[in-house]
Amino acid sequence: MRYADVIVDISLEKVDKTYQYAIPERLLDTAVAGAKVEVPFGGGNRKIEGYIMDISDTPAFDPAKTKEILSVIQGAVSLERRFITLAYWMKEHFGGTMNEALKTVLPVKQEVRNLKKRTITLTAEEEKLKEYYGMAVKRKYTARIRLLSILKEKPELDYTEAVQKFQISASTIESVCRDGIASVREETVYRNPAKGIVSVKKPLLNEEQTKAVETVWGDYAAGKRGAYLLFGVTGSGKTEVYLELIERVIREGKQAIMLIPEISLTFQTVRRFYERFGERVSVLHSRLSAGERYDQYVRAREGSIDVMIGPRSALFTPFERLGLILMDEEQEGAYKSEGTPRYHARETAEYLAELTGASLILGSATPSLEAYTKAKSGRYQLLTLRKRAKEAVMPQVDIVDMRQELSEGNRSMFSRKLKNQMQERLAKGEQIMLFLNRRGYAGAVSCRACGEGIKCPHCDISLTFHKGGKLLCHYCGYETTQPKLCPACGSRYIGLFGTGTQKVEEAVLREFPGAAVLRMDADTTKKKGGHEKIVEAFTKEEAQILIGTQMIVKGHDFPKVTLVGIIAADLSLYAGDYRASERTFCLLAQAAGRAGRDKLPGNVVIQTYQPEHYSIRTAAAGDYEAFYSQEMAYRRLLRYPPVTNMLAILVQAADEAVAGQAAGRLANTLREAKRPDEEIGTITGPVPAGLAKAKDLYRYVIYVRSPAYERLMEFHRIAGAEKQLTEAAMKCNIQFDFNPLGGYE
Repeated sequence: MRYADVIVDISLEKVDKTYQYAIPERLLDTAVAGAKVEVPFGGGNRKIEGYIMDISDTPAFDPAKTKEILSVIQGAVSLERRFITLAYWMKEHFGGTMNEALKTVLPVKQEVRNLKKRTITLTAEEEKLKEYYGMAVKRKYTARIRLLSILKEKPELDYTEAVQKFQISASTIESVCRDGIASVREETVYRNPAKGIVSVKKPLLNEEQTKAVETVWGDYAAGKRGAYLLFGVTGSGKTEVYLELIERVIREGKQAIMLIPEISLTFQTVRRFYERFGERVSVLHSRLSAGERYDQYVRAREGSIDVMIGPRSALFTPFERLGLILMDEEQEGAYKSEGTPRYHARETAEYLAELTGASLILGSATPSLEAYTKAKSGRYQLLTLRKRAKEAVMPQVDIVDMRQELSEGNRSMFSRKLKNQMQERLAKGEQIMLFLNRRGYAGAVSCRACGEGIKCPHCDISLTFHKGGKLLCHYCGYETTQPKLCPACGSRYIGLFGTGTQKVEEAVLREFPGAAVLRMDADTTKKKGGHEKIVEAFTKEEAQILIGTQMIVKGHDFPKVTLVGIIAADLSLYAGDYRASERTFCLLAQAAGRAGRDKLPGNVVIQTYQPEHYSIRTAAAGDYEAFYSQEMAYRRLLRYPPVTNMLAILVQAADEAVAGQAAGRLANTLREAKRPDEEIGTITGPVPAGLAKAKDLYRYVIYVRSPAYERLMEFHRIAGAEKQLTEAAMKCNIQFDFNPLGGYE
């Protein structure tokens, strides 16, 4: 006998309140997760409808007393069924509980007080109004006289304006309405973060853009719903392709979800969608108020918007007629959830597209290895844009060896080439962007004389510095002490290196005291609208130099920027995980792509201590294929994704010994489940996590590898059964993460 957990009221507050029913044999094929069913409920067994949340083989109580499902209700897939089916798939593929998955995918259910707009409308005929006005004058009703005088000139008056501007009390308005002279009309007003933007003429597509659009649309018109990778160089006009396809989908009566990483979700990026589609567009992002967020979900469910733009959570917009999902900058790590379930928006969007009969388009100038591998295997159809739009040319890129600068006496953070080019641009009145590559530098030990980082001999991963001078690999547990001299060249310039945006700003102001400088980082963008103000000021040329971390290199288009300087390009190479080279290539290629995007030619200066590294050389050359070829050879050699799949299991406890013992127990259980044909390295660890202690919890991690994702899911089920016993017995917490993005923090 199989059993179904059924929920009879779908709301965020009640997702964990389910009732178990037996599935009769005649319904075994149709009673699946997400199905709408009719069940007997309560003492009187009244028939009510509900949804199946989960299926199991284990009864929650006496099978003899368990009621059976009466029927499965057939028909169109409702929004509720879609979200439940999606949540069940996410639970199975990414771990976590059904309850956690449901709370991720269900639209906002907590109602926020609606904004109401009230309008006072004159309803009395002229004769009656004249008579009433005379009465008010006679009795010296000054407030009523004032209101009537305004209504004579303006028959419809905003209620708030009447009270605040004209000092008319609510009781006066009520009296005039009660006497039949006027009435108050009330309507709900939805908060719209996209308000007040005007439409502009759409540009003509070039040959490559047109080919990409027609390829997708030809399939769409023929009833084929596919998945596509739009691989276009920076500035090639990928957004115009998105806009054209969205417009066509809307004409067909369908709706579209446009995913953009939160870091790229700037006013400048989103504005083009508003300009094209006006009030039919909405946006979600982390800085919306609860009221604004709630209103966007209501508008989507009611069908009053056609396009939702936002980060990964926008994937769960309650559109009834979803026809297209687009995912820009698909390589971004922000698409991976940090909470349970640790889903990735790319795979989740793939499944949602299949579920709803929508097409999926992934776009990037530097595709993730996962997406490009799928495109090469035929799982995605590859569309390419090799030329920049607006007849702009790719920038001239120079690599500067900072080891040589140091040996020749230049201890400044600016190379001589970069300094000279900055002086030239400032003299011409052009703009400059200085990108500080800070990702991964914390805890990384490297040599400034030869550029080498200290790596694990077993995993080829940068070792991480810990207190007491210990260097540790967070994949296999290899440990050594930090050397006083560089093992490669013998230099004493070895240690933890890094700088911040404020130091760069200070150095710029020292070197170029007359320059107007803007800085964009976590400190300057804390307040709501912080990003937009800085972008708008730089667009208006209120400053000649913009300094920032990765948030300045994504999605921005500044026509006057002709020079991009990349400070410490190789810092991200020292991150203690296998994706360090991929992240470096993406960041450098994206940063270089900010220069020369319009009529003025651009230059890029990459400053590095490892000028010979393939990720830096290929990024400078704009050669993704060469990078992909070398990086995949590395991944195949060491069995990292996407060559294989990986499951990270994090064990946390307040006591370090308990955390280590619990992780060891779990690892032993998994090793016992390993098949004879599976390699020795299938299960590694436990080892301390990258962040070995957080919030007073000690953290250990186990890695499980398998080429087959299904096998990884089997290991997850085995670990999941052990999880409950271990957590209860040893007072610890265990979490799962499928295909983590690099080393487990």
